[in-house]
Amino acid sequence: MTNQTIDPVGIDQSPDPAAQRRAQLAALIPEAFSEGQLDVSALKRALGGEALIEGGERYALTWAGKANAYKVLQTPSRATLRPQRDLSVNFDEAQHVFIEGENLEVLKVLQKAYFGKVKLIYIDPPYNTGSDSFIYPDRFQESKEDYLRRINDLSDDGILMREGFFRKNSKESGHYHSNWLSMMLPRLYIARNLLRDDGVIFVSCDDNEVHNLRCLMNEVFGEDCFAGQIPVVNNLKGRNDRKYIATAHEYLLMYAKPDFESLGLPLTSKQVGEYKQEDEAGLKFQWRDLRKRGGADTKALRPKLHFPVHVDPDTGDCAMDRSEKYSVEVRPTKGDDTDGCWRWGYSKVKQSVSALRGAKVEGKERWNISYRVYLEADGKMRVSKPKSVWFGPELSTDAATKALKGLIPEVADFTPKPVDLLKAIIHQSMEEDDLAIDFFSGSCTFAQAMLELNQAEDVNRSFICAQLPESIDAQSALGLAGFTSIAQLGRTRIVRVIEAMKGSADLATPATGVQGFKSFLLSPSNFKQWRGDGIDTPEQLAEQMLMFAKSEKQGAAVEHMLYELLLKFGQELTTPVEPLDVAGGKVYAIHGRKMLFVLEAFTDAMIQPLVALKPREIIAIDGVFQDCDPLKTNLDLQCRDAGIKFTCL
Repeated sequence: MTNQTIDPVGIDQSPDPAAQRRAQLAALIPEAFSEGQLDVSALKRALGGEALIEGGERYALTWAGKANAYKVLQTPSRATLRPQRDLSVNFDEAQHVFIEGENLEVLKVLQKAYFGKVKLIYIDPPYNTGSDSFIYPDRFQESKEDYLRRINDLSDDGILMREGFFRKNSKESGHYHSNWLSMMLPRLYIARNLLRDDGVIFVSCDDNEVHNLRCLMNEVFGEDCFAGQIPVVNNLKGRNDRKYIATAHEYLLMYAKPDFESLGLPLTSKQVGEYKQEDEAGLKFQWRDLRKRGGADTKALRPKLHFPVHVDPDTGDCAMDRSEKYSVEVRPTKGDDTDGCWRWGYSKVKQSVSALRGAKVEGKERWNISYRVYLEADGKMRVSKPKSVWFGPELSTDAATKALKGLIPEVADFTPKPVDLLKAIIHQSMEEDDLAIDFFSGSCTFAQAMLELNQAEDVNRSFICAQLPESIDAQSALGLAGFTSIAQLGRTRIVRVIEAMKGSADLATPATGVQGFKSFLLSPSNFKQWRGDGIDTPEQLAEQMLMFAKSEKQGAAVEHMLYELLLKFGQELTTPVEPLDVAGGKVYAIHGRKMLFVLEAFTDAMIQPLVALKPREIIAIDGVFQDCDPLKTNLDLQCRDAGIKFTCL
């Protein structure tokens, strides 16, 4: 067992995506690296000539600032997430998470713990209408002070100030589209890293950027992952926002990873009503035509699907072979009486022939063959395949506003997404124990949709919602009602949905089938940042080393450090934590005591009982040993003897 003491350098920052990719490439093609540097010529030789694009011109999406957007992506975050128990519901048992903070920093902080774990991502980013204010990268070399100011660019009430953090992106700007693309690129790249191999992402947008967004997502996710550009009709009357056309729809862009399988959408009440027949067991079904009707479904193109089925004209029963009883020969014909084909091949028709039904077409000499489609199959209700256009009164903007006002009556000039739109996305994408992220969560429609759908279907899906603490006008209806930020609005909506589901405002007691949520705030790291750029003399180095006698910052709360280390060591925010009393001291255990965190004062009396717990790994911060190196060394040696990995920060 190799034990280690980690240098404090780097513990306060998120993983470097560029470094991770270089390591992956080096493992895959080691001959492309020389003395730790990429040799482009060697890489070309390894890939072979056919894999290379010759010449200087190629198809690509480019814009002013794209290279800098990649720099932003590759710059590690030095932030963390601080738990907010007082703003949470059922914190210790909750499986849902709400995060208040700038979403690019949040994504970077989450990346290690949630890499490849997310089934669904839904986002509703700014549409770039010309009046939007949003963050886009324009700082690439920051001092510690600049960084801390940026992630804490708050008013006295903790609200992000628009004049400091937001920037209006006017259509008159020479970088109108570029600014928006630079904002979106790093967020989408990290989102891709979070998706599972069977994951899917949906992005809401409109005509302002749908063309650019599709090109950008082709670059980030791969053109082969494009699944659909879905118009969502949300205003049948149309809006008077354009000169020639009254806009009645927005878009959903859907990109699915290679292993994604759609779970379909629930049948509408009208569709369920079409299953009017019942079999001998009382199971409902409907008859469907065995003929295929498409233009390519002809005998000439698919001859193996053209063969006769024979019908008893008195009963409608079917058989493969002609006889005196089964005297009517039926072949698949198209509407124009040309030869067509069946939906099934000969062997499947023969296997199911007893369940088929023949019937004469009214007013014609032609007969049809029908097969049974059951409402339930294998104990599950039939679902429908999502269509390429989504519409209905439940998807309207009016329905969306009504749903939010039902929870927060003070809402006025706020346009959320329809709850049923998000339910449709969740239903076709997620199963039991799947995780979703919405990192432009706004008023948290996504959270409401999942909470309600979970309860209705008795399914345990979970979400992470992240939202900027963007300010609300103090003179607006929401402002006068006491709301100061969009993040507060979203968190309040989640609380009120849970209240409504429980039928009680008693949020302290968990209700059966109703989960709470953990609230977190994006904050500076609890650990000191090593600054090597200002060290020019041995005295300055000694001063820096003295400052790092303890890696944690003075006054850092134990629970705050615990959740930061959970993320740093790849553990999810909802990981159950078990506090343990060990010989008068306290440690924190996860995963059935397989991993232990030592964050409070440690004594020699704790060593034996701690090792006796037989964890796989013990993680301690250096300050708990109170400058007693023999104590730390003794624990290290005891762990080595017991085969326990010991990490000291």
